[in-house]
Amino acid sequence: MNKKKEDLMEKIVSLCKRRGLIFPGSEIYGGLANTWDYGPVGVELKNNVKKIWWKYFVQEREDIVGLDAAILMNSKTWEASGHVAGFSDPLVDCKKCKTRHRGDKLIEEKHGVDDVAGIKLEDVQPRLMKEKIACPHCGAVDWTEAKKFNLMFKTHQGVTEDSGSLVYLRPETAQGIFVNFKNVLDTTHLKLPFGIAQIGKAFRNEITPGNFIFRTREFEQMEIEYFVAEKDWKKKYEEFKESCWKFFTEYGLNPEKLRWRQHAPDELSHYSKETYDIEYRFPWGWGELEGFAYRTDFDLKQHEKFSGAKLRYRDPETNEEIIPHCIEPSFGCDRTLLTFLIDAYTEEEVKSASGEKETRVILKFHKDLAPIKAAILPLSKKEELTKPARGIFNSLKSHWMVQYDETQSIGKRYRRQDEIGTPFCVTVDFETLEDKAVTVRDRDSMKQERVKIDELVEYLKKRFEE
Repeated sequence: MNKKKEDLMEKIVSLCKRRGLIFPGSEIYGGLANTWDYGPVGVELKNNVKKIWWKYFVQEREDIVGLDAAILMNSKTWEASGHVAGFSDPLVDCKKCKTRHRGDKLIEEKHGVDDVAGIKLEDVQPRLMKEKIACPHCGAVDWTEAKKFNLMFKTHQGVTEDSGSLVYLRPETAQGIFVNFKNVLDTTHLKLPFGIAQIGKAFRNEITPGNFIFRTREFEQMEIEYFVAEKDWKKKYEEFKESCWKFFTEYGLNPEKLRWRQHAPDELSHYSKETYDIEYRFPWGWGELEGFAYRTDFDLKQHEKFSGAKLRYRDPETNEEIIPHCIEPSFGCDRTLLTFLIDAYTEEEVKSASGEKETRVILKFHKDLAPIKAAILPLSKKEELTKPARGIFNSLKSHWMVQYDETQSIGKRYRRQDEIGTPFCVTVDFETLEDKAVTVRDRDSMKQERVKIDELVEYLKKRFEE
C-alpha cells in the first residue's frame, strides 16, 4: 500500500473514532487485537446496512423468507459440512520473532489474489523463501513449513470439559439455514425456486486479521441460500449475479471500483461447482466484497447422511421428490459497511467564513444509509430559539433518526454533520420567530432553502425519495 492510500485509511480510522462510528474493542484495558465496537453513529450505520439489504433481498421479493438460527449448533453439523476436517488456512511461523502468519495472504499481498489462487500447502513456504517475502513484524525471511490451522473457535457446553460437550462458535451462518430447510418448507409451503435469508454473527480464528474491520475474528454475515432445481441453476445464478451487482451500485458504490472475479478450479471450496466474487478496489488493493457460490446439492445431502433426516422437496404437480441445489450469495455486513464508508469518504476544498481555504470532509452516503437523517441546529442557545428547535426535533424523530445540536458555532456543527454523512441540516435562526420557517442545508451541494416549519416533514419526505 502506498503512502497516500495508507493516509486515507488512517484518516478513515481516525474519523470513525472521533465521530463515534467505530472504537477499538476493550480500549480501556489496552484493547484486544482486531476487535472493534460500533459507537452511537456506527451502530445506526450498521443497522441501516442490514436494513437496506433485508429490504432489497427479502421484503421486496416474494420468493425469499428470513431466519435467525442459533450460533451454537450440534457439533455433528460441522462434521457434515466439512468444517471439522477441512476448514483451515496455511499457518507459517517466523523463526526469528516467532509471530504467526497466514502464508497465502503474505504472497497475495505481494502479487495479488489471482496469483495465489489454489496454492498447495506444501508450496507456501518454498515460495515465501524463494521470493524473499519478509516477516511484516521483524523483516526476516526465515519461515517454518506451512501447516494447517483450523479456523473454528472451540468451546464447551455444560459443566464439564469432556469431548461430549464440545461445541463450536459457528464459522458461517449458512449451516443454520440448511438444518432448518425442512422446518421452513413445512411452515411456509414455498415452491421452488425459493430462498432463505439470514443475518447473524460468525466467528473465525483468523491467523492474520487486519485492514480495520475488513477481516476480523468476530463478524456479521448477510447470507442467502437460494434453492433451485438442478436444471435451473445456471439461469438463476446469472439472475442473482446481476441483482447483487445492482444492490451495491444502487446504494452508491462506484461501479468503476467493482469487478467480478471467477475462482479457478483448484481454488473452489469443496462444496462449490462455480464461484464468483464481487471485488472492490480498496486502498490496499482488490479484495472480496461478496462471495457468490453454486453449492450444488452438497449441503442437504450431507445433512441427510449425518442426521438421518429427510431433506427433500416434493413437487406439488408431479409429486416427485428431489434434493434441491443451492445458490449462495454471501455478504459480510462489516465489510459491506467498510466499503460504503470508504467509497463515501470525500474531501473538498472550500472557503471558510474568513475567506481562507480549508478542507471539508464529507461522508456522501446514500440517504438510506446515512446514520442521522437530519440535524436540528438552533443558531443560538437562547430559549427563544432552542424551544422551537426542540419542537422541530420532536416532530421529526418519529419519522427518522435525527439529532439535536446546539454546541459550538454553526459552521463547526455543519462540519460535524458532514463528517457523519447527515443529508440535511435544519437551522433555526432569529428570522424563524417572524416567518415560522427554517433554513434547510443540503449536505452535498451546501445549498440552502427556506422551508415553513409546518411543511418540513413533507419537504424532507420528498427529498428522501429523490
